[in-house]
Amino acid sequence: MKIIILADTHIKKGQSLIPRLPEELVSMIKSCDLIIHAGDFETLECYNELFSLSKLEAVHGDTDCPELIELLPERKVIKIEGIKIGIIHKGQLTSENNDGLRYLAKEMDVDLLIFGHFHHPIAHVTEVLLLSPGSATVPGIAEPSAIELEISGNRAKGRIIRCKDNACTYFEYEKH
Repeated sequence: MKIIILADTHIKKGQSLIPRLPEELVSMIKSCDLIIHAGDFETLECYNELFSLSKLEAVHGDTDCPELIELLPERKVIKIEGIKIGIIHKGQLTSENNDGLRYLAKEMDVDLLIFGHFHHPIAHVTEVLLLSPGSATVPGIAEPSAIELEISGNRAKGRIIRCKDNACTYFEYEKH
């Protein structure tokens, strides 16, 4: 199963997400089996835009509108093939030390924890796989980014997609 992971898109009312993404990433989103969004869409329009492109699993973030907070859970666990995936927006206050995220993954009883909030990509492998896609639209000091993840059986393999100047580059990682 091919998954595109996004978070922190922060699309304001009256704006559209798709024109803000590189064409290559939009193509990847349209052809994936599942989009996972780890919160901070901001608007219901942004959520609906992604929902119209592919199957969508999502949680709300801390800047989402009241309608999204009512519609989406704060945390969610899904199972894809042999891997349990936890999704949360804000797992801890800092990205400097991953201990809080590792403990959260254990608390949620998941193999892989997807989180947002930091606006920069993280792929950290310990006894669990910790993934933050960064932000493809509002990266702060990092480059715009997303994650492509492929799950087959009990294996997750993926890459961080760096999105800049309407093009994508990749950094690969793999967890067995």
